[in-house]
Amino acid sequence: MSDVRDFLSLYFVMGSVDCKKDPLDVLDEAIQGGITIFQFREKGKGALTGLEKYRLAEKLFERCRLHHIPFIVNDDVDLALSLEADGVHVGQEDEAAKRVRDKIGNKILGVSVHNLKEAQAALADGADYLGLGPIFPTKSKEDAKAACGIEMIQYLRENKIDAPLVAIGGITEQTAADVIRAGADGIAVISEICHADHITEKTKRLYAHVIHAKHQN
Repeated sequence: MSDVRDFLSLYFVMGSVDCKKDPLDVLDEAIQGGITIFQFREKGKGALTGLEKYRLAEKLFERCRLHHIPFIVNDDVDLALSLEADGVHVGQEDEAAKRVRDKIGNKILGVSVHNLKEAQAALADGADYLGLGPIFPTKSKEDAKAACGIEMIQYLRENKIDAPLVAIGGITEQTAADVIRAGADGIAVISEICHADHITEKTKRLYAHVIHAKHQN
């Protein structure tokens, strides 16, 4: 797989609890709109477990594979390995990044970070990319920390964090370009796509904002 940075432009994160309709339909429409990477994040109240979770992941993975979109599994290393998914993403409270790297070999490893110290530690542990946030206040994650702001992107870049970085948390059409101009390689969104009335059109606009801002940098 080529440079991870190339895939981070529009990073769609989703699980069944985030969707107002069939998750497969949501993903299909988001793919048509131009997402560049997908993360299966089945967490929160009412989330699927066991065989139901596996079957949904399997179907979503098939969709992504058909369209050559990297498929990342949030936090569930066993699921990622059994599916032969493209990678795993872990947060600060999940399994240690170093242990996950040992388990998944050369698959993609993403790590959620909130500050410089966590970013440095994640890279030392073998992270391929950083998920920085929440940039803005968000309601998509029940356990979200306080927003760190666009300034944190700039701060990491100024302090020699040159690794691939995707920003997440409360990012909208109106703020997507600002996030890219601050130094992020891409934006990660949940509800901005999941809750859109017209998912494909919304996704196309988000993608356009990101690409336009990249060309300006």
